Amino acid sequence: MNDFVFSTVSQIVSALGAAGQLGQHLRPRFPDARRALLVTDPGFLATGLTTAPIASLEAAGFHVTTYSDVIADPPENVVLAAADMARAQGTDIVVGLGGGSSMDVAKLIAVLAGGTQPLADMYGIGNVRGSRLPLVQVPTTAGTGSEVTNIAIVTTGATTKMGVVAPQLYADMAVLDATLTVGLPPHVSAATGIDAMVHAIEAYTSRHKKNPLSDSLARQALKLLSVNLPIVCADGGNLPARQAMLLGALLAGQAFSDAPVAAVHALAYPIGGVFHVPHGLSNALVLPHVLRFNAPAAMHLYAELAGIVAPGSTGSEGARANALVVAMEALAHRTGIARTLREVGIVESDLDRLADEAMLQTRLLGNNPRDVTRADARAIYAAAL
Repeated sequence: MNDFVFSTVSQIVSALGAAGQLGQHLRPRFPDARRALLVTDPGFLATGLTTAPIASLEAAGFHVTTYSDVIADPPENVVLAAADMARAQGTDIVVGLGGGSSMDVAKLIAVLAGGTQPLADMYGIGNVRGSRLPLVQVPTTAGTGSEVTNIAIVTTGATTKMGVVAPQLYADMAVLDATLTVGLPPHVSAATGIDAMVHAIEAYTSRHKKNPLSDSLARQALKLLSVNLPIVCADGGNLPARQAMLLGALLAGQAFSDAPVAAVHALAYPIGGVFHVPHGLSNALVLPHVLRFNAPAAMHLYAELAGIVAPGSTGSEGARANALVVAMEALAHRTGIARTLREVGIVESDLDRLADEAMLQTRLLGNNPRDVTRADARAIYAAAL
């Protein structure tokens, strides 16, 4: 067994209605905090679902300011504007309430407003200096697992993204409340749920830092997600299934935060960056083709996971590994999301650019169980077309 270090958030609250009791959960943990910045996006703000958390925070003695200009794949200017607002308001606690983009921005606000280090100096692994403001994360989708990861992704140019990876980005508390997710359309539930399953699969097969704890979390995440994803896509009001999806996404987030993701994400990032396809869907589009590419190097691990995702699978390791791929394709088909690059507007003449962009994702490609060349990346995109 390899030596390993496992890190995660120090407190997790999982309960229906927990968001409406947010102040009660936060006040004992942060007795001196007074000025909270709630970070969300315009779409979620428009649902009215921020009202109860804000009222609960105010009842617990917090003065609450809302920053709601987060957009998908947040660019640097959004992050910097949010940090400026936090400083101007004298913020002493940050609450991320939303999907992965809102929670990523909340992480960066906490480190930027709590210190003097420029954002440009934070990109990469372990480059954040000093401490941060107290940070609480409340996810509204069951996908990214950002509430328990130490990673934040920023769009740094027209199509390029960079990551900040540092222990300071782990939140102090994550709060799971499925009542915040019942309004998600089926296609969003499907794409974010498959995104979470990708996190678990890639953590389980990661070349670096894979360990017994991340393996256990990945397996449990896949069990929860594979069983409950079809349920929530068919019946969005099923709160027990929604809560199980949130827990599955969190467990997958814990797994990949310690055993990092790989080629699926590396090839998905250019699809999102260049063509503005949502992150979860980008992952789903390339997933089966990356799995088939990786199979020679990860066959026994895929065969093990097939026992969870495709429990009826039998035969050789190769047959069971293939059953995992087929099961993931069937799940995408069953949930009705796009399954080819053409469906999101990508054509063959775009593949060279995508392959070039993918090869820049060296942080991710290095974790893949099989080396990926540019020719390999282009072939995977061609298979996904």
